[in-house]
Amino acid sequence: MSVRAWLGVYLRGAAMGAADAVPGVSGGTIALITGIYTRLIDAIAGLDPRACFALLGPAVRTPIDADARATVRDELVGMDVPFLCVLGIGVVSAVVTVANVVQYFLTTDPVATYAFFFGLVLASVLVLAGDVSLGTPRHVAAAVGGFALAFVASGSAGAHLPANPVTTFLVGALAICAMVLPGISGSLILLTLGQYDRMTGAVHGATAAAFAGDVGAFGEHVTTLVVFAVGAFVGLLSSARVVAWAFEHYRTATLTFLVALMAGALRAPLRLAFGDVPALDVAVVGRFVLLALVGAVVLVALERASGTVGY
Repeated sequence: MSVRAWLGVYLRGAAMGAADAVPGVSGGTIALITGIYTRLIDAIAGLDPRACFALLGPAVRTPIDADARATVRDELVGMDVPFLCVLGIGVVSAVVTVANVVQYFLTTDPVATYAFFFGLVLASVLVLAGDVSLGTPRHVAAAVGGFALAFVASGSAGAHLPANPVTTFLVGALAICAMVLPGISGSLILLTLGQYDRMTGAVHGATAAAFAGDVGAFGEHVTTLVVFAVGAFVGLLSSARVVAWAFEHYRTATLTFLVALMAGALRAPLRLAFGDVPALDVAVVGRFVLLALVGAVVLVALERASGTVGY
């Protein structure tokens, strides 16, 4: 591939990362819009960690074995690892940038920020509602289960999950599953579990500490992010395949569960927006509704650009 083509992959990754950093917008939808979704899913499905580790020996062996390294290169290209690496760099760079911006708005104007998120999520639910079926007891059970699970998790209990490495690892594994599905937002999973502010805060804290030269704070925040990334990697290789299997064998029930999950998660931005507001008035509610409409319009525009979301 040419430099221009690789730049295109990076920019697509950046667009996905920007979407993944915002609850209600799916990086998978951006992958559809930019025409790389099929290649991304095929590359993830074809990724074999054991083969990658097995290739490390010939790659670093001394003296240099040109034939062995050529074989390694061909194997990695065959698994489309260069594509995933460049795309991943784009995703990470955009997530860092957008997370810092989001953290600023969460700090300065949380009501407006969560209103925007609410509009994004609500529009996502409405866009995907046409694919939901309640025609069988299994589908009804999936809908009730998904809604109840998200509604309970996004209550005050979700905000009290322990901030430890195990929690960080698990939410990373859960979030990445949603991030690879069009229409489903990984950041919404974090928001539902009360971990979104914590993770964007870790990104912002690491960035601020790096510029300030605070090695201790930088190490603390980066440790959190590394644990999250490891969880995401494990989730990408395991749980995401389970989700793909569920879509292949129980497509309608799985989609019904996920959409109901998103509907139940609407409690999270409402609770976070108004939980600390001493008294509601017409101005506050009106502003919330206005910014929610803005979020909904943004989501609908993305959906129109991507066409019909397919699974």
